[in-house]
Amino acid sequence: MTTRFKLCSFTTCPWVQRAAIVLRAKGIEYEIEYIEREKDKRPDWFRAISPHLKVPVLIIDGKDSLFESNAIAEYLDEVAAPRLHPADPIARARNRAWTDYLPEFASAVSRCAYSNTKAELEERAREIPEVFETLEGALEKRGNDGPFFNGPDFSLVDAGYAPFLQRYAFTDRLYPLGIIEKYPLLKAWSDALLAHPAVRKSTIAAIEQDWRDNLVRHDRWLSTLLDGAPAAAAE
Repeated sequence: MTTRFKLCSFTTCPWVQRAAIVLRAKGIEYEIEYIEREKDKRPDWFRAISPHLKVPVLIIDGKDSLFESNAIAEYLDEVAAPRLHPADPIARARNRAWTDYLPEFASAVSRCAYSNTKAELEERAREIPEVFETLEGALEKRGNDGPFFNGPDFSLVDAGYAPFLQRYAFTDRLYPLGIIEKYPLLKAWSDALLAHPAVRKSTIAAIEQDWRDNLVRHDRWLSTLLDGAPAAAAE
């Protein structure tokens, strides 16, 4: 009997996208239900299965549910082929260590995009080189030619970082930061991730426009640059 999977999300969430990328990379069919972004508008059935009221939540066969994107990704990697973690225990542990670094990386990118003023954005952008340099160092030490974190094989590390490298690209398209170009290994990795079919198909078609609409809803400074700055074409 085929296991039924359902993701609960709202349309722009990069953490849900992480889970969706894993599902796509494994060729697993799944449903997705979008709920309200505002916590006080989230339905009772969702409140019952998400202790902290956050997405993603993965519902399994309509009865069991998991929350937190890392836990979901690890579960999916255990129950469905192909395995996205390396077979070697040391390499696997190192991969898990780099997924543990993801929140710090994600925070630097997201804080910049959601700044309230130009001055705040430029101040927060100065935090990005530190996390980019850290990842550049990791890619330099990996001992392979890529294009992904572990070489030719797509991994859970790739699935985790792809949504936030995509958000960096969205930000950079509105207000060129000129940062990632200074880190050639990271830039090549980002390009490979954003071209990967599992990443390209892991969101709604007009994800960049929806991300921009979210800037407007929250009255962020980047929203003042939207006139005359076309988003990438929806797929």
